[in-house]
Amino acid sequence: MDFHLTAIGLFVGFMVGLTGVGGAAILTPLLILLGISPTIAVGTDLAYNSITKIFGTFQHWRQQTVNWKVVRLFAIGSVPSAIIAVLTSQWIRHLYGSSDFLIKKVLGFALILIPVCMIIKAIHSRRSGKPSDRPEKPFAEKRGLPIAIGAILGFIVGLTSIGSGSLFALALMYLFPMSGKEIVGTDIAHALLLVTAAGLAHASFGNVDYSLMVQLLSGSIPGVFLGSILSTKVPTFLLRWCITLLILISGIKLL
Repeated sequence: MDFHLTAIGLFVGFMVGLTGVGGAAILTPLLILLGISPTIAVGTDLAYNSITKIFGTFQHWRQQTVNWKVVRLFAIGSVPSAIIAVLTSQWIRHLYGSSDFLIKKVLGFALILIPVCMIIKAIHSRRSGKPSDRPEKPFAEKRGLPIAIGAILGFIVGLTSIGSGSLFALALMYLFPMSGKEIVGTDIAHALLLVTAAGLAHASFGNVDYSLMVQLLSGSIPGVFLGSILSTKVPTFLLRWCITLLILISGIKLL
């Protein structure tokens, strides 16, 4: 039992519970910095995330804050695309002996993209009370765009494990008129489908370290509960921006 891994899981879970910042954007770079192969880090993180998302999805389903029509639209594009990303990674590994270089580069790009999305999301949240001049399109007219966005972002998630929450949450805010709770619930429910499909694809190629996953979960589950409790008592605005900056720096270093 490596207590360093449990401590990392505790830290990541605590930060997710406290600030709501996506755990994969913190966890995957940390695992790579510890010397774990990027391919194994991504596969293990996806499998780990699929388990953590089960609890959140169940709770939001009970609260009726999941828009399943929107989940289905995103999943139509994202799930096949994530599987294609895993197959692409394995194809490159077969040709060149390793796909770690590609994963690190795409991961670096995604880690830069996510803080940008967080900033846009924060600005959008401040302006959300203002009425929009643009007329809302009927739901039926929006089907093609979320499927296409799902395909693009799903490929990034399948290759890097990050973005299943933050990137799709931003798309939800701009595409659909939803309450904050419904955005969170729909985002988590879709992420469960996406990371489970990508995690199973990675597992089929032996890219998941189950011992590592269990040790991370042993720390992250109590960490999420602890962070969630303290989130109502601790001002997290500054902390959230510090984490955003750290993610951005990690992405620049990987590039």
